Amino acid sequence: MKHKADIGIIGGTGVYGVEGMKIIDKIKVKTPWGMPSDDVTLATYEEGGKSLSLAFLPRHGKGHFTPPTKVPAHANLAALKLLGCEAVVAFSAVGSLKEEIAPGQFVLPSQIIDRTRHRRDTYFDEGIVVHVSFGDPMDANLAGILGRAIKSLNLTLHEDETLICMEGPQFSTRAESKLYKSWGAGIINMSVLPEAKLARELELPYQMICMATDYDSWRDHDHAVTVEEVMAVVKKNSDNAQRVLKAALPELADKKGQLNKLRGSVKFGVMTAPDKRPAALVKKYNSVLPGTF
Repeated sequence: MKHKADIGIIGGTGVYGVEGMKIIDKIKVKTPWGMPSDDVTLATYEEGGKSLSLAFLPRHGKGHFTPPTKVPAHANLAALKLLGCEAVVAFSAVGSLKEEIAPGQFVLPSQIIDRTRHRRDTYFDEGIVVHVSFGDPMDANLAGILGRAIKSLNLTLHEDETLICMEGPQFSTRAESKLYKSWGAGIINMSVLPEAKLARELELPYQMICMATDYDSWRDHDHAVTVEEVMAVVKKNSDNAQRVLKAALPELADKKGQLNKLRGSVKFGVMTAPDKRPAALVKKYNSVLPGTF
């Protein structure tokens, strides 16, 4: 597919579009893993001689009709890779597991703990075995750019937190919430996995911007989290999410073409001998990782 975007943006709850930018097109992207969660919106940023093209994809579909477990993450990440994106910025509403992370505040996590149970979380389970490094699931370079953007807007930011990814769609029990808090984790959501793992397998640097909406269910003196509570904060946070993205665009444009340090990394994790790799599968994988197989 002809290059159409520099940066992929995955919108979470309440973030369903890119505001204030020139919309170029809205397209359907067919991938070897099916169709993504919705049409992809292509937009451009231009200012002071700088330019950047964006591909925006709403994780749950515009109107939020796909639950976390059913998000077509394989198709979503493949679509962004096929469009030529060199990095992915993802948004997500999260619950807070720390008193100091208050609803309405931003968090840039650096680590993930996987508590999902029903999700296929790799591309490489069809006949070719590949092991990729995932020790540092988030991209420090993107985190730096986004962190500077958030701080420039005088918004409260928490960095280097651990994000728990639970299955859902139900929220945590109080016992679970207290367990996760005891592990030292800072926030919890239902969306970062398998998204972050699949981005790594496609050699796409990935950073999630998290917006706290509630205190989950660990506070004994407080009620357990409800959808009404979450959505009340989401409506306020969505405007700030758009502001953060706009504030990050100049530096992202400055570093266009220099953001991806993962290119070529997957080939070192391929375990299956060349003569044991099915031709159809080689073709499928090479569509998103040219020449790797």
